[in-house]
Amino acid sequence: MATHRNGSPDRVAVLLDANALMAQVQFRLDVFEALGNLIGAYQPLILPEVLEELRGIACSRGKDGAAARSALILAGRCMVVESGCEKGSVDEKILYYANTHGCMVATNDRGLRNALLGKGIPVISLSGRQRLELFRN
Repeated sequence: MATHRNGSPDRVAVLLDANALMAQVQFRLDVFEALGNLIGAYQPLILPEVLEELRGIACSRGKDGAAARSALILAGRCMVVESGCEKGSVDEKILYYANTHGCMVATNDRGLRNALLGKGIPVISLSGRQRLELFRN
């Protein structure tokens, strides 16, 4: 667990993927409350590339566009962090950040979840439609 400069322990860091934030609208699940109930105190993080992904989806019509627009508002509750990875897909940047900073990742993307678990990174995903579950490898 990381500590602040003053020596107090940090909250658990959780990097959120676009679909984790979109779940708030798609599944009527308060993602932030559900994360707190699952793991206790935490610091929600988001990459600028995830924000860009959400902005792109937000331009579309229909349920996904509406979910992405709401997710952009929710993203304001997250601390924006740079991945430190110059090239690669958004998923590769999430994997790189989580691997180098030792944080959990909240995602519903099965491929990303499997890649993260393969590196020993804990993943939080929807279990059913109304609750989050912590997966560890």
